[in-house]
Amino acid sequence: MQTYNKLFDKLCSYENLFLAYKKARKGKTGKGYVIKFEENLEDNLKILQFELINKIYKPKKLKLFIIRGPKTRRICKSAFRDRIVHHAIINILEPVYEKIFIHDSYASRKNKGQHRALERFDYFKRIASKNGKKLKGIRDKNYICGYCLKADIKKYFDNVNHETLINIIKKKIHDEDLIWLISQILGNKILGGDGKKGMPLGNYTSQFFANVYLNELDCFVKHNLKMRYYIRYVDDFVILYNDKETLEFYKREIDKFLKNKLKIELHEDKSKIIPLHKGIHFLGFRNFYYYRLLKKSNINQIRRNLKEWNEAYKNDDGNLKTRTKGWKAHAKHGNNYKLAKILLNA
Repeated sequence: MQTYNKLFDKLCSYENLFLAYKKARKGKTGKGYVIKFEENLEDNLKILQFELINKIYKPKKLKLFIIRGPKTRRICKSAFRDRIVHHAIINILEPVYEKIFIHDSYASRKNKGQHRALERFDYFKRIASKNGKKLKGIRDKNYICGYCLKADIKKYFDNVNHETLINIIKKKIHDEDLIWLISQILGNKILGGDGKKGMPLGNYTSQFFANVYLNELDCFVKHNLKMRYYIRYVDDFVILYNDKETLEFYKREIDKFLKNKLKIELHEDKSKIIPLHKGIHFLGFRNFYYYRLLKKSNINQIRRNLKEWNEAYKNDDGNLKTRTKGWKAHAKHGNNYKLAKILLNA
């Protein structure tokens, strides 16, 4: 296995920090904290560079806020200078890990994303169902053969074990200075945490390290279990196959692997083997063989959001259109055209 050292000097270079700053400011150029940082941009970057080189850098305390949607989530916001460091780390590590990530890991990666994952799901469901072979004695064309192990990891971001993650990174990265910096980021204590596990939702590094951590699972499923029809999006993953007993075996083996190797476990209530004809809840849609529908929770959420947005932007059509643009782009990947039209014209 190829390993890498002497990456820290590259990370601390002014060129890398300037590139990281440009990425961190994207979409936020009007924010006060960005404008303030840019008033003395060169000096601020050089101070940050000095702190990193001399290993006196300390991330600032995270700011916590709550998002209430289909799920209530605790989102942590890092200081702008810390976000520059996050991007600087990923600039160096991403090219290393992209070479070893599996094809069917779709979160937080270039040219991937939810909709590519849904396309892959469609391809796998055709194979698992033997091109839509129908169950005997049922006329409904969506009653096809085949099964899906739909799995979710219990409180994944809260339970990522720091020591385990560092040991995984050390397999590829033989640079103690870079390991020190990663430990600084991981150790920036989340409210209520013990500093030994958990990654804050909202940090760019958390998204990346989530893939590094679960790449161990990806390799186990693909290389040890030899399962081809596997898709992962963060901690949400599916395996499609035509035999239920085989999937039951995979589920047991995966849960053992997660507990023993990664110190995490499957969510018992959300990890089930489901016949394909019942429709599989995956990435915001209920996926059938011939069509996909938005989940009811997503529809209810957009109804609530539209009510709030219509009130907040009743004299600002431009802002309202911006707010609804992302949801419309997502909804068009399902068979919900009439519903979307009704909701958005309501």
